[in-house]
Amino acid sequence: MFSDQRLADLNQPLLAEHQLQFQHLADSPRLRQVDLPGVVQKLMDFQVAIPSWALGTGGTRFGRFALGGEPSTLEQKISDVGILQALNRSSNSISLHIPWDIPQDIPGLQQLLKEQGLVIDSVNSNTFQDQKDQPHSYKFGSLSHTDKAVREQAIQHNIDCVGYGRQLDAKTLTVWLADGSNFPGQQHLRRAFLRTQESLAAIYEAMPSDWTMLVEYKPYEPNFYSMVIPDWGTSLALCQAIGQNAQVLVDLGHHLPNTNIEQIVARLRQFGRLGGFHFNGSMYGDDDLTTGSIKPFQLFLIFNELVDSAVDQSVPAEAVAYMIDASHNVKDPLEDLLQSVENILSAYAKALLVDRETLNEAQEANDVVRAEEILRDAFLTDVRPLVAEAYRQSGGALNPIAAYRAAGVREQLIRQRGKHSVSTGL
Repeated sequence: MFSDQRLADLNQPLLAEHQLQFQHLADSPRLRQVDLPGVVQKLMDFQVAIPSWALGTGGTRFGRFALGGEPSTLEQKISDVGILQALNRSSNSISLHIPWDIPQDIPGLQQLLKEQGLVIDSVNSNTFQDQKDQPHSYKFGSLSHTDKAVREQAIQHNIDCVGYGRQLDAKTLTVWLADGSNFPGQQHLRRAFLRTQESLAAIYEAMPSDWTMLVEYKPYEPNFYSMVIPDWGTSLALCQAIGQNAQVLVDLGHHLPNTNIEQIVARLRQFGRLGGFHFNGSMYGDDDLTTGSIKPFQLFLIFNELVDSAVDQSVPAEAVAYMIDASHNVKDPLEDLLQSVENILSAYAKALLVDRETLNEAQEANDVVRAEEILRDAFLTDVRPLVAEAYRQSGGALNPIAAYRAAGVREQLIRQRGKHSVSTGL
């Protein structure tokens, strides 16, 4: 859909203006000491995974407004992510959701992934819903359930997910549990935790040694009195008990209002236990909005901690997996994902512009205003030319959303798949 020539044609009318804006940024006195080519290269190297379930319109329990042309097969989902990757060259991996994305034609999928320049990086288990013909219900929990048979079913599901992932060379299992309680006294809080730890340990033991388990946390929803893994501390404790390849996953929407997420990130990096992110935007809770659309300064501060820890030799140098986890009820999902990736890259670029030496001096001198102004200077810099240059040098579109619309992608998908085609795994 987007050949190199097609992208060059779409970029041509924008090129002169882009070069002018990029040079203006490079000539800024404040940035003359910054290695801008190095910043662009870091942006080009950054990749964020696309989850298979984010390729269709989501919704709420009140309704879902399907857009049309949504992918209903794993092959179609790979093709859609291929469109994103062609446009921004920053979305080269896919995260699968089982049981909706169980691979069938392995050679065919491998060939399609190769053609699209994509990889499968992770698989996500689902024990928060009952599936057809499932022997035991997860109504009262899964890995923490009082009934051993239910726990064993949930354990086996996760082990099966690892098996599916291995067929497509994935290396990561993500576990999020809806386990918890809605009423005081409903659940024995300590025993539920211990059962969860035992279940996760059994899954971990069955994983290949080169795999990583990401343990996600959430303070509430779908249970509102208690969640078995409600916070980063609980997730960290579980990971420490399970093994070194068990890591904490931070979902930006899985925090109570006004939580200092950047401090959590700093702590987990220091402990060597930050395994990954699920990026989204949040106003009230797990809103799953476009990344960076609600709290862009917070997203910048998170990346500031990531960049700072990356240059600190005292911090363990573990790999961090990045993924977008959003729900699109009123936007075209592919446009929303393009927006999210651009906002993520922009936050990263701004963090790369922070004068760390001067910031450290201000912090050590307790110069509060100076330290804050250094961060504000970086945050208020218009880094869009840097992000666009990373797109261009990688072979993508200078303006991915404009290119997407100019090519009439959604209209083509509707013609191919139908107006009422609905994505799976939501």
